[in-house]
Amino acid sequence: MSSVLTDLCRYPVVQAPMAGGASCPQLVAAVAEAGGLGFLAAGYKTADGMYNEIKQLRGLTGQPFGVNLFMPQPGLADPSAVEVYRHQLAGEAAWYETPLGDPDSSGGDDGYEAKLAILLEDPVPAVSFTFGCPTRDTLDAFAGVGTCTVVTVTTPEEAQAAQWAGADAVCVQGIEAGGHQSTHRDDPQTDGTGIGLLSLVSQVRETVHVPIIATGGLMRGSQIAAVLAAGAEAAQLGTAFLVCPESGANLLHKQALTNPLFVRTALTRAFSGRPARGLVNRFMREHGPYAPAAYPQVHYLTAGLRTAAAKAGDAQGMALWAGQGHRMARELPAGRLIGLLAEELDAARAAVSTGSTQ
Repeated sequence: MSSVLTDLCRYPVVQAPMAGGASCPQLVAAVAEAGGLGFLAAGYKTADGMYNEIKQLRGLTGQPFGVNLFMPQPGLADPSAVEVYRHQLAGEAAWYETPLGDPDSSGGDDGYEAKLAILLEDPVPAVSFTFGCPTRDTLDAFAGVGTCTVVTVTTPEEAQAAQWAGADAVCVQGIEAGGHQSTHRDDPQTDGTGIGLLSLVSQVRETVHVPIIATGGLMRGSQIAAVLAAGAEAAQLGTAFLVCPESGANLLHKQALTNPLFVRTALTRAFSGRPARGLVNRFMREHGPYAPAAYPQVHYLTAGLRTAAAKAGDAQGMALWAGQGHRMARELPAGRLIGLLAEELDAARAAVSTGSTQ
């Protein structure tokens, strides 16, 4: 690993920031204590909520960790399209006996400026960004307080923009990844056209010189070895950590990852208005084709429905975010999973080394 990452973790394994509760302080602490780099997800939280989780995490570990921020989104959503989708979801509201949410409740900025202020006043070791690239002034400010910055990218062009802005590293996200695709521009015309991880890492490696963290469908140490061979310095895993006992993910979500009832994943706008990969369920099938490109409006519109479905024990109405490797999930404590991934990585490297000498 490059020095910017070796200072943060013993193994080249990063636990992805999964907004919605999975990336809780307990999970991040367990990953950090085992030698990986864990990330808290500040998305959908208030600035105070983020600060309280950081404080809790610091009480659990003295090891480095990161915090992930959502970039503010431009107000490009068509209000009439959101209203049409609201009417389509009326049956869901009646079924779950809960009102639809206010699509404009957040204003679209996710408390970004307030979170920046906290993280610059009381710095953490690493900060990553999703859904866009911060300004050079912002990245320079973090450099000034000693924070390593990572920008999530989905194309070589986005990686180049992140390097120009001054990011310390890029997190290269392949189309296989669970959860939201972190495109810098939400263009419905490009839905489903993302690049596979190995190809994308190789392309980005030839485009920028900053360190690369690879993410998307990774579940085994042998896969980590593959992305490292392709040019990454570390691998980021999300779905692999969802089933850990320390994860804050809903139990129904954890169980669904290996439930034979859910046989595949797909990208959908049904739950949030932005393309995100999850297990195909009833809600996705019925509403995905009609969901507008309207993030975060659709996210807040459906938030109550998703909560009600979880309370009712109905996984068919939940957003079951999952990467393409979800069936390979192992229900292990996070620390044990980090150790096992490291062992598998060593074994894969040894096999390649042995093969190359024969």
